[in-house]
Amino acid sequence: MFIVQSYPLAIVFCFITMLCWGSWANTQKLAAKSWRFELFYWDYVIGILLFSIISAFTLGSTGEQGRSFIDDLKQADGANIGSALLGGLIFNAANILLSAAIAIAGMAVAFPIGIGLALVLGVVLNYAESQKGDPVLLFGGVALIAVAIILNATAYRKASTSVNRVSSKGIVLSLVAGLLMSFFYRFIAAAMDLENFEQPAEGKMTPYTAVFIFSVGIFLSNFLFNTILIRKPISGEPTSYREYFAGNFKTHMTGILGGLIWGLGNSFNLIAAGKAGPAISYGLGQGATLIAALWGVFIWKEFRNAPKQTNAYITAMFLFFIAGLGMLIYAGE
Repeated sequence: MFIVQSYPLAIVFCFITMLCWGSWANTQKLAAKSWRFELFYWDYVIGILLFSIISAFTLGSTGEQGRSFIDDLKQADGANIGSALLGGLIFNAANILLSAAIAIAGMAVAFPIGIGLALVLGVVLNYAESQKGDPVLLFGGVALIAVAIILNATAYRKASTSVNRVSSKGIVLSLVAGLLMSFFYRFIAAAMDLENFEQPAEGKMTPYTAVFIFSVGIFLSNFLFNTILIRKPISGEPTSYREYFAGNFKTHMTGILGGLIWGLGNSFNLIAAGKAGPAISYGLGQGATLIAALWGVFIWKEFRNAPKQTNAYITAMFLFFIAGLGMLIYAGE
């Protein structure tokens, strides 16, 4: 299987993760306007599972290093399989709750609270499990990225043309989503031998096998979580699986593309974790919030009619983001 052998390449993989995790949501905008999020989300989950299978039988099964995907799956013990499945379930619950929070409170509230909390807690939890990297630089970088996320929220508020009362329900959902999102990564990491991808400890899995089991966890849990949303949505009228199967090929493929993009980022992030360490790998990946902001500013023109002072917040946001990323990178040197 393919194994990252150098720290610089691991950082490149983490940047690809950031791009993928910050870009997949564009496919939701490209889906048909009449296509409900709950229906789009099924295709997104299918795309995640498909990529994990493709990755397992290509990069995870070629080359002379390490165990092939099938051999690795056969020797994996129940505890590690259960850990990766649980990671998928937790991620799916967090992602759906975050989407619900966005529907209620808006991106300016849900993303900074949810993803900001996930980034800070996630780095702390993952560093506690595997202490790779200089803690001063690592947590200093996290602090700068957290400031950037707050500036991002402030810019969204300044750009808003109407004053809306923030729902307490939306804030609570954001907090719960962020708390859950901070935990999912450690369960996948715990199923792998981060110290030796080439010859993992008996019962432990390679990143490719762990990603596949994790994706199965997302897929299986979606029958529960998304079915509830389809029947009792956070906003709008209930929809049905009949409407899902009535969707056209292009619309379904758009959602699957979104899942493939997120799955690519997730796979690269876990492959990089062996060299970069889970805390740095996770922290860089969760910088995706700022990548999403780049799409919003330059492609979707979300700040087109914003007050002039908003530009100062946007500029400061990117500067703090870049500085934080630099500290995270040097933390692992």
